[in-house]
Amino acid sequence: MARPPKRPRIATVDDWQTGSASEPGFVTALARGLDILRAFGPADDLLGNGDLAERTGIPRSTVSRLTQTLTALGYLRHVERFEKYQLGAGILALGYHRLAASGVREAARPHMQALANAADCAIAMGTPDRVTMIYIEVCHGAGPMILRLGVGSRVPIVRTAMGRAYVAALPERERDLVLRRLHDADPDGWAETRRALDEARRQCRDQGYCVAVGAWHDGISSAGVAVTLDGGSQVLAFNCGGASHRLTRPLLERRLGPALSDMAERVRRELFTAPAGSMPATVPLQAV
Repeated sequence: MARPPKRPRIATVDDWQTGSASEPGFVTALARGLDILRAFGPADDLLGNGDLAERTGIPRSTVSRLTQTLTALGYLRHVERFEKYQLGAGILALGYHRLAASGVREAARPHMQALANAADCAIAMGTPDRVTMIYIEVCHGAGPMILRLGVGSRVPIVRTAMGRAYVAALPERERDLVLRRLHDADPDGWAETRRALDEARRQCRDQGYCVAVGAWHDGISSAGVAVTLDGGSQVLAFNCGGASHRLTRPLLERRLGPALSDMAERVRRELFTAPAGSMPATVPLQAV
């Protein structure tokens, strides 16, 4: 009987950036190309080779070759008028194909919307990217929103309940890598960051969710929860957020946190253990 293939041990992006990537399975040219694409932020429409070289630390001559290649493949678009680049349709197609193939959004959306309606707040699902979480699904209640974020929005891992819950749910090896990355991003603030992450981990262990009040923006509060899939190889993170004067700490801790945790568990069970359509998206109104 043939043995199952071993999971490859590949150097991380952090190892490559510090010059310590020596694993034969790590392709530096590919990593650099992907780093070029990552350099584009939500507010960046156009970036030149100089901008990309500065953001990535890759030599400008190498950046020039990479941008030409990525343009030829459709992942970048060259705007001749400004001699700069913008993300092309190819990168958008990759993202949408990934989301569509996973089925996670389709499974989560009814449950998220039900809780958003019942609690009259925003419910988001996110996935990590370096030191941020990217929203891949958002459902809004009917009430006024002072911070209306949509799909594609980024929030910091260390200052949001979603991000902190994500870190708390990671297996030990992956969590150590993320903690190192967060430390390197802000070494001066690391002591405060580590205390907040440790407290969030304690909250998630003891009550199944964590809360953040005014940690990211004054006047914004949220509860966060994360669930592991595929034996820990994937972590889904959710939050429930809104104005602090409405989502007070007692409300988050007594009602919304538990309701969010229950919602996330329903999504996890529907994805991997329940037949399709067997779990209608219902949220007890008394819970929120």
